[in-house]
Order: sequence, then C-alpha cells, then structure tokens
Amino acid sequence: MRFLKTDGRLIGVLLVLAITQLIGWGTIGLPPIVGRDLAADLGMSLPMVFAGTSTLYVTMGLCAPWLAKAFARHGARKVMMVGTVVAVPGYVVLYFAREPLLYFVAWVILGMGGSATLSTGAYIMLNEVAGRQAKNAIGALMLVTGLSSSIFWPTTSFLSGHFGWRGTCLVYAAMLILVSLPLYAFGAPCRNIMKDEGGSAAKPSDAPAIPRSTFNLVVIAITLNAFVNFGLGAVLIELLRAEGLAPAQAIAFGSMLGVIQVSARGLDFLGGGRWDGITTGLVAGTALPVAMLLLMLSEGATWAVAVFILLYGAGSGAMAVARATIPLVFYDQAEFAKAMSMIALPLNLASAISPPLLAALLTQFGSRGALGLTLVFSCATVLILVLLGRRRPQVAAAAVT
Repeated sequence: MRFLKTDGRLIGVLLVLAITQLIGWGTIGLPPIVGRDLAADLGMSLPMVFAGTSTLYVTMGLCAPWLAKAFARHGARKVMMVGTVVAVPGYVVLYFAREPLLYFVAWVILGMGGSATLSTGAYIMLNEVAGRQAKNAIGALMLVTGLSSSIFWPTTSFLSGHFGWRGTCLVYAAMLILVSLPLYAFGAPCRNIMKDEGGSAAKPSDAPAIPRSTFNLVVIAITLNAFVNFGLGAVLIELLRAEGLAPAQAIAFGSMLGVIQVSARGLDFLGGGRWDGITTGLVAGTALPVAMLLLMLSEGATWAVAVFILLYGAGSGAMAVARATIPLVFYDQAEFAKAMSMIALPLNLASAISPPLLAALLTQFGSRGALGLTLVFSCATVLILVLLGRRRPQVAAAAVT
C-alpha cells in the first residue's frame, strides 16, 4: 500500500475510476435482475435476453483494436469521455425498444461505449499516472469494482420496482451524463508522460523491443483464463447441481464465490506489489486445475465442493488481477495502451463465447465435459505463464527480486 502514502494524485484518480467503473459495470447488469420483464415485454425468450450481454462483449472486443491509436494519441481521459457520451444513447434505445432488433442494437451501442470506458481504459489511465508501478493501483480498483453487482443489483431491483425497467434505463443514462462524464472531465488527469532522471520524456526506444511471440503468449494466457473464469462464473450453479447438490445448496455455495474472489483481490492488494502479474498468475493459476481435479474426482462430496469453491474463488479472484497486470511486466505508457487494446479483442470474445459453450458441454456431457475443458485451458495457462516468466525483461525481473 506504499503508493497510497506517496502519491496523492493517484488516490484522486483511483476515486474517480472507482465511481465511474462501478457505474459502468453496474448499469449494464440489467438482465440478471429484469430479464423476465424484458422477455415478457419484448416477446423474447430468456436466453435471448441474456444474449444481449454476449453482444456487448463481442462489440467491445471488435472495437478495442480500433481504439489503440486513440488511447496512445489522445490519452485515456479523452477516450473515456467520448465513450461515456457514446454509451448514453444505448440506454435510450433500450428504453424505446419494442422488439428484439432494437434490443440488440442497444447492446451494440453500449458495447461501443464500453470498449472505451470499461476496464481497459481505466487500466490505461492508471498506467499513464503510475507507469510500471500501476499494479497495486489496478488491484485496488478491481477490489472496488468487484462489488459492482452487490451494489447495483439491489439498485436495479429498487429502481425497476418504482419506475419499471424502461425508467431504470433512463436513470442509468442520466447517471452516465451527470456523474461519470463530469468526473472524467474534471477529476481525471490529462495524460502524464513519465520523465527520466534528466527531466526529458522517456523514449520508448530506450527499452528493448518485446518480441511478437511474447505478446502472442500474453494474449493466449489471458484469453484462456478469461474463458475459464467468465464461463464457469456463468454456469457455476448448474455445474454444482450437476454434481448432485440440491438447488438451495448450489445457490448457497455459489453465493460464496464473489466474496472469496474479492477477498483474494484484497490480499493481493495488501501484499504491497511484491509480486508482478506473472508471479501472481502462476500462484493463482495453479489453484484452478487443482480445484477442478478435486471436484471431478470427489463424486460431489460436500466437503470437496466447499474446497473447490475456496480454491477456485481465491485463484480466479487473484487471476483477474493478473490478467490486467501481466502486460505491465513487458509494456509501459503508449505500448501498454496499444497492448491492452489489442488484448481486449480475444479477451471479450472469449468472455462472450465461453458461457454458452460450457453450458452446451454441461447439457451434453454433464459436469465432466465442462470441467474437462476448463482443466485443459487452466493447465495450458500455467505452462504459458512459466514461459513468460523466463522472458521477463531484466528491469521487471529486478523489480520482483
């Protein structure tokens, strides 16, 4: 937590991003709360309603590479301001939707705005302020944003109970304009170019170029883990029921997952940045295949399910921090912005594809089908992180030791 004591400017940026990221991620969480109302009003099935979220992730992924130059040229603040303005019409279109077509158009618009404002833009802004020392700041931000559903699911339920889901959309559009946009405009910093000891701007060419093969390994590791985390998170209750748990038991165990994940992020944050993203990923990533093997071999024993939730929750929670901070090991400033924007495409596509694919495996082959695929992906992630550890730049390796 040393950065909290030494950089008051960073605290201000964290406060701005904590509020805006909570709003950004919280407001798009409509389907879990008002999904049945949406389905009834729009004449859609419930799976089609939830496909709106998949549309959001696909759109975010497709837009992300196009934003790489914008982040590098204009800085995160301006891009996130534009993204906020773009997202507002998404909720207005959703308000006016009377058929599935406009419903999905709304999620496309929200995805376009989200590609500029959700997570990637926030991490780039923190990197602009703190450079390679942004790991702890990103961990602190993820600690807060992990609570978005805990805050906004009750909020959405309250608002929809008073104004209906359409009125809730207008409230969320107003929230973006009246809260998020002013915070970006007046509370977020303009891009800060890190200086070297002589006072001149540090040149990217001073650092050794990162091989393309290394970037590809980073992309594969992050994408595979995102597939596992987003997919299992979506089908966890059904997975536990397939293991033989009663519905009430499955929900009780599943509800523990979020708390454990946030706690793991907190422990990583309180660690004070002693590990970089690769080391965090290796330790956390190893817990995932262990958890899956235990569940596969236990025949649904209650004690094994409890240990699975503990190991998987802690591992996936810390891996979320690792996914965001592994690029910090290799890239800084404009290079980091470009790398994160390029990584966002496969990451978001994996997030969109994994829930329906794991659900299909669960339906066709039972829990062993879903667990088997995620086990293979988790083991592959660990192996790739081992390779990345050997490619760690000297400056990053010195910081770890």
